[in-house]
Amino acid sequence: MPEIMLGSHTVKSHGVKVARGHVHDWIILLVLGVIDIGLNVIEPFHRFVGKGMMADLRYPFKGDTIPFWAVPIYAVLLPFAIYTIYYFRRRDVYDLHHAILGTLFSLLITGVITDSIKDGVGRPRPNFFWRCFPDGKQVFHPVTLDVVCNGDKGIIKEGYKSFPSGHTSWSFAGLGFLSWYLSGKIRVFDRRGHVGKLCVPFLPLLFAALVGVSRVDDYWHHWTDVFAGGLIGLTVASCCYLQFFPFPHSANGWAPHAYFQKLAESNNGPRTSLRRARSLGMELHEARTSFIRHDKNKEIGETSPESTSPSLDSMEAGTSRY
Repeated sequence: MPEIMLGSHTVKSHGVKVARGHVHDWIILLVLGVIDIGLNVIEPFHRFVGKGMMADLRYPFKGDTIPFWAVPIYAVLLPFAIYTIYYFRRRDVYDLHHAILGTLFSLLITGVITDSIKDGVGRPRPNFFWRCFPDGKQVFHPVTLDVVCNGDKGIIKEGYKSFPSGHTSWSFAGLGFLSWYLSGKIRVFDRRGHVGKLCVPFLPLLFAALVGVSRVDDYWHHWTDVFAGGLIGLTVASCCYLQFFPFPHSANGWAPHAYFQKLAESNNGPRTSLRRARSLGMELHEARTSFIRHDKNKEIGETSPESTSPSLDSMEAGTSRY
């Protein structure tokens, strides 16, 4: 089915207008960023760690396979680069703006949720022993029997932030959104049987999963931390994507909702834009379904007058709306 082109809606011609239309969203985005910074500054809850619990918290304390500074590169900059490449192909500033805004919301909402839970739970990391006792000598309070750490305060603070995994949640938030985006753009669920297309949206999810695996291998997280982080990130990414884009399997899943709204406005004016956007998507879907059915009938040889469907008869008689 051919795509319907709106014309050139570029950053130069419509960028400021689109951004102003979502100024409240950008303000909320800044507020979320400030909240997340504050959550990283405050001290997390220090959960009780007794002597008998140290057996599961004595794994080696080593560096990250994937440092935290690398997360914005593959979870933010990489998706932005793909959105920009698609923009230069289609010249649709609505798609570019909504993809960027949706990705940022996905990341920051995930960050606030993840860091809030980290601070509230205060679960020790698997390498907590060496954070707390870098010299290897255990010290416990004589009354409470809780640990009395003598290590670096910043390292000890991070030692109480195991659940959930921030690396994993951020990875699934950014790359999960990208996976949804690619699914819509290449029409993964177009019912034509090209199952190889699934490899494209699966790649970002595979990379995010491997990031989670590396957190367990580095002994910075328990496997449950990684599982919870991935679930949080992917759930938020899905909600944010569907706020701006239709489901990839729908007839108009290759463009944002704003695309069809602007198309309707150009045809019928702003008063009937939403109604026309919805009806346009339904008409495109019905026409596409009719074409696929007709094509299948031709393939299996059902071309006799008795097997011809009423919809095809009406089309031949000139009475169909298609």
